This record gives sequence, C-alpha cells and structure tokens, in this order.
Amino acid sequence: MQPPGADEGTAATSAGAEPPEAVDGAATDGDAATRPHLDSGAAAVSVRNLTKTYGDDVRAVDGVSFDVEPGTVVGLLGPNGAGKTTLIKSVLGLVLPDAGAVDIDGVDVYADTREAYRHVGAMLEGARNVYWRLTVRENLRFFAALGDVDPAKARERGEELLDRLDLQEKADTPVNDLSRGMKQKTALACTLSRGVPVVFLDEPTLGLDVESSLSLRRELRRLAEDESTTVVLSSHDMGVIETVCDRVVVLSEGRVVADDSVAALKALFRTQRYRVVVDGRIDDRLDARLRREYEVIRSEPVGDTTHLELAVESGRELHAALGAVLDAGHEVASVDAADPDFEEVFLRLTERDAAPVTDAPVGDDPEGGADAANGADTGVRPGSGANSGADVGADR
Repeated sequence: MQPPGADEGTAATSAGAEPPEAVDGAATDGDAATRPHLDSGAAAVSVRNLTKTYGDDVRAVDGVSFDVEPGTVVGLLGPNGAGKTTLIKSVLGLVLPDAGAVDIDGVDVYADTREAYRHVGAMLEGARNVYWRLTVRENLRFFAALGDVDPAKARERGEELLDRLDLQEKADTPVNDLSRGMKQKTALACTLSRGVPVVFLDEPTLGLDVESSLSLRRELRRLAEDESTTVVLSSHDMGVIETVCDRVVVLSEGRVVADDSVAALKALFRTQRYRVVVDGRIDDRLDARLRREYEVIRSEPVGDTTHLELAVESGRELHAALGAVLDAGHEVASVDAADPDFEEVFLRLTERDAAPVTDAPVGDDPEGGADAANGADTGVRPGSGANSGADVGADR
C-alpha cells in the first residue's frame, strides 16, 4: 500500500516496498566542510545523502544532506528544475529515493512512514488539496480529524487559526467561492490544524496580496518562536526568504550549493562591490580608464561629486582603482561596501558557470566556487548536494 497522498504510478514507500539504500551519517568526500550535523535525535528534520535519479541519467536530487533544528524556519531556494519538488516529495516519503535516509522528529520516514506522518504536515500544490465543496471551517475539522485530534481541541484550534489567518468572515463559505488568496490561506490553516511539530510549505504566499503576505510572514515567525514549530518552506519570493527564514538551503542542479543564514550568504559578496564618492566630476579620460581597467557598475555625477560603484576581486584591485582617481587630482570622500540584495546573491550562487564564491575578505586569495564553495566559516556547502496535500496523511 502506498503512503497516503502518493500519486498513482509514483514510486513511494509502502508496506511492501524496500526502503532506499541506507547510508550512515558520515560526510562524503565532497561533504567535508559542510555545516556540522546535529544528532539525528536532536534534529526536527534530518536528511542524509538523499539521491533520486529519473531514467538513466536525470539526477534530480544528488547526495543532499542537511539538518533542521527544532523551532526554526528554513527556506529551500533554487531555480526551476533545481530539484526542490523532488527533494520535498522524497523527504516526505511520497517519492522513493534511490539512496539516503530521512528522520522527521526522530522517526525514520522510510521504515515507519505512518508514524512519521503523525509528526508532519505539508501544504504542497496550494489549495488544490483542500475540498472546495466544503466550507473553510469544515475543511479544518476534517483535516484535524484525520490526525485523530480530539474534537473539542480541533474546534478550539480551528477558531484560533481562523482568527490568526483572517479567515473568520469566510469560515462558513465553500472554498470554491473564495478568492485565490483566501484558498491559499485555507490550505495553510488545514496544514496547521493538527498542531504537528514540523510543517513543509511550498510557495505559501503564492496568490496573496501584500497585506495578507505580511500577515502570513508574521504567523510563520510566531509559529516558530511561540509554538516551536519547525517550518521548511520553498518560495520564489525573496522578501519571504529574507524576513522569515533563519536559514536558507540553496539548490542548483539537484545539489546543495549553499546553506547558511541570509546575512551570511549576503556577506559572501558584500566585500566584492564598493560604492565610492569622489570629490568633483571625473572627466571622460578618467572615466574611460576606469571602465577599461576595472568593472565599473555605475558612474554618475551627483552635484559636485561623482558616485562610482566598482566590482573588485581583491583589496589590491580596489586600492589600484582608488589610486587612479587620486592620480587624476580628485579626493575620495568615502568608500562603502555595497550590500547586495538577496536576489542577486541567489542568482550568483546558482549561476551554472558562476565565478568562484568566497568568504575570504578582500585582499585574500578566494577559493571555492558556486558549486563547491569553502564552508569552513560560513557554512556554504561544497556540493553536498518535496507536492502533495494540505496534510500528507490525507488520501485523496
């Protein structure tokens, strides 16, 4: 029998299926500098060397390992085709991986799938997995009942969720009659209705207006901080990733290319770009020299000054560029490290032919790359490399 929520024809863990090849928690050769693993019993989610190949050569997930600490929000980020959906489905036991091991709240997902489902909920494919003919309140009670929640507690929690997600006015409206954003919030409420310690959310803010999106972000932080709920979410909304997540796991071509906090990932690039304010307006000759010898991102006259933005590979290169400005008879009023937005960081981390990524300060020799970055200090992983119902225990 397939685990509840598995699609027909999809390889999934079942009572008669062999679990994937077990692997121990030791780091592989390419995993030596990764973030230290938590003890599997201490991690809310523990993923070890997960691999999934389709056909002969399409490796959707390639040796992925990561841990999620209890009560934290972790974002899964990656371009289309990076393996996020296959990874989440594999972690939840909805797709059987070729190799690897997953524990959720201390339970082996492949050895004891049904017990694992008592500890996790998932909102995957948005509102497609709630019952549109039922009202919002009826959906909440139904999904709570699937988890054997006491009816009185289910009603109490349901009312709390209706209030917190601004669904109270629509509580007795059939889901079919709701807006897209309201349907999305209903699916989230159903996921949370059982009060499980771990939830997986796929694009939770999809279809929400700005106010609803901000409200949802606050709710996710509240869940982690007040209820110690562990949240793993995927999103293309960089605002959600930056404001909600304690940590981000970046995937590219099925592998983990970075694993750290937003601030630490942004710091990888902060020292490579500088904003320089020059007294006076630089002439065409100096402007041409700077553009010829250095990467000038911006050169703009502002009042009696010139604002430059330079991308450099070392402190020596920065000093040389400033020297050219001084040699031309100008004074340098200020030099500031430019903080890249997280969208830029994401693009650089996942660029197929990216230049080396480094956490070394400007002036040091950078090592590593977007696909094999040095993670000794920042946690960037050197290439260590999940869509079902609102409740993974629901069999549609």
